[in-house]
Amino acid sequence: MTVVVEHASDQDFARLADPYRRELYAHCYRMLGSVHDAEDLVQETYLRAWKGFDRFEGRSSLRTWLHRIATTACLTALDRRRRRPLPTGLGGPSAPDGELAERPEVPWLEPVPDALVGVDDPGAVVAVRESVRLALVAALQYLPAKQRAVLILRDVLRFSAVEVADILDTSVPAVNSLLQRARAHLAREAPTEEGVSAPPPDQRETLARYVEAFESYDISAITELFTADAVFEMPPFTTWVRGAEDIGRLISVQCPARGPGDMVLLPTRANGRPAFGLYMRGDDGVHRAFGLQVLETVPGGVSHAVMFFDTTLFHRFGLAPHL
Repeated sequence: MTVVVEHASDQDFARLADPYRRELYAHCYRMLGSVHDAEDLVQETYLRAWKGFDRFEGRSSLRTWLHRIATTACLTALDRRRRRPLPTGLGGPSAPDGELAERPEVPWLEPVPDALVGVDDPGAVVAVRESVRLALVAALQYLPAKQRAVLILRDVLRFSAVEVADILDTSVPAVNSLLQRARAHLAREAPTEEGVSAPPPDQRETLARYVEAFESYDISAITELFTADAVFEMPPFTTWVRGAEDIGRLISVQCPARGPGDMVLLPTRANGRPAFGLYMRGDDGVHRAFGLQVLETVPGGVSHAVMFFDTTLFHRFGLAPHL
């Protein structure tokens, strides 16, 4: 769609630009791996676009123009920020009963609510949901900033090479070269399609058993829910473990729960996957926000769980700080 603006009003800008807000949020999230940073950069994008809207001449589509502003803002931000990893990106697995190694100074990757990036829409295609998968967003963080931008713009958002060259103010051959290098790098870092099974069509039974096992604090039941090579990680701790037995041992040794009823899990959605806000009962009997779990499920059970202990994320998922 080509948009030519004459004597644009604030209402014109809102009507034409607002439909792209969730797509731009998802773009900024993929680029930076942070819901906080994505929110700031989307606001910055819309402020810049609003200020320059009268000068928008329609030589490119409004979508392309907005993504040019957003991508420029992201690249500028990345000059000042370190990449955001998950614990699995920093070293090998740990002993489940060892001391937890906390690194609060690391800018950890953050989960994103499905509703903010549009994957809560039943019509969202699988490719859109997969494009915000935690494992993929984590792998994107290892790409140089410009390669990351080209890969997302070409392979996720499906802009043409000509459009991406316009967005990045470069040439088509440069775009193609960056894309080739980005794909090769991502193929080494990211899980392969064969290595990441699509979520089973009906996860309800697995998720119901998962909630029951944790709320009952039944370590045997928890262990049985994970696949043999499952991974459990929990930023801001660099500690992570692989294998159902080690996951069960980690939870039995490190979790502060003492028995049934200490934990309550409330369902939500993050990164195109099932997630839970986990609440822990304190000595006063009140259940308070403890961590946000994002799961990968396969036909054999849970293959990956990331427990984010950043409780400031709860309000972004519509979860209360306590029950």
